[in-house]
Amino acid sequence: MTIETVGIVGAGQMGNGIAHVCALAGYDVLLNDIAQESLDKAIATIEKNMSRQASKGKISEAEMTTAMGRIKTTLTLTDLGQTDLVIEAATEREEVKNQIFKTLVPHLKPTTILASNTSSISITRLASRTDRPERFMGVHFMNPVPVMQLVELIRGIATDEETYKTLLGVVERLNKTPASAEDFPAFIVNRILIPMINEAVYTLYEGVGNVRSIDMAMRLGANHPMGPLELADFIGLDTCLAIMHVLHDGLADTKYRPCPLLVKYVEAGWLGRKTGRGFYDYRGETPVPTR
Repeated sequence: MTIETVGIVGAGQMGNGIAHVCALAGYDVLLNDIAQESLDKAIATIEKNMSRQASKGKISEAEMTTAMGRIKTTLTLTDLGQTDLVIEAATEREEVKNQIFKTLVPHLKPTTILASNTSSISITRLASRTDRPERFMGVHFMNPVPVMQLVELIRGIATDEETYKTLLGVVERLNKTPASAEDFPAFIVNRILIPMINEAVYTLYEGVGNVRSIDMAMRLGANHPMGPLELADFIGLDTCLAIMHVLHDGLADTKYRPCPLLVKYVEAGWLGRKTGRGFYDYRGETPVPTR
């Protein structure tokens, strides 16, 4: 199969990053969201990020202009039906994703491949609610998409070999590195990463260390580029909690129990950088630990 046009559902942090790399790789991109404000913000973000790449000599001004010209936007989800590949990058809630696919399916070309950027939800289950489980895959990009090299490719139980090979080709055309993962809760990266973050929150909850000391310990003691609590704020505490719930529900092991303090922060609406407060307060000039 040849993929030339890519539809992307969701113009947030992940969606606009996926649109960015697809356009640079030569794909015609149709970006969808439910709010015009989100689409406008996404285009501005993509332009800013490409300008940064151009200023560093990673792409030329001509490449940037051509790539920006390949990106179109729409508020109408069903417009994506005529693309060769649809990548869903909406919020990490299964009922939202199911509704998106339900709306899209009657308008798809017979050959269109469906993909989800989910970070933890069962690909087999999402695929089973569509008319083409054999043409459905998980394509999990890392954040920030233009910078991060890895893409997890997750086959559902029904995904056929042609679909897998086609999406392998897409990832390679994006100059990303694919890692094949089996369809088990949270796949590879988040199966390892998010419980580590949850354990860091337990370390804070139990008073073993404060926010600053925990992050410093992991940066300097384990050579992590970012401390786990700082990273949680970057990912979004609601996303971290959602993935812990998927792990806990899907594997029925108490080691995946979400830390009560993580639950409390999410209940407070302190979700990290995107809301201005999480384990750090971002409302001043420099982030200040909240604990």
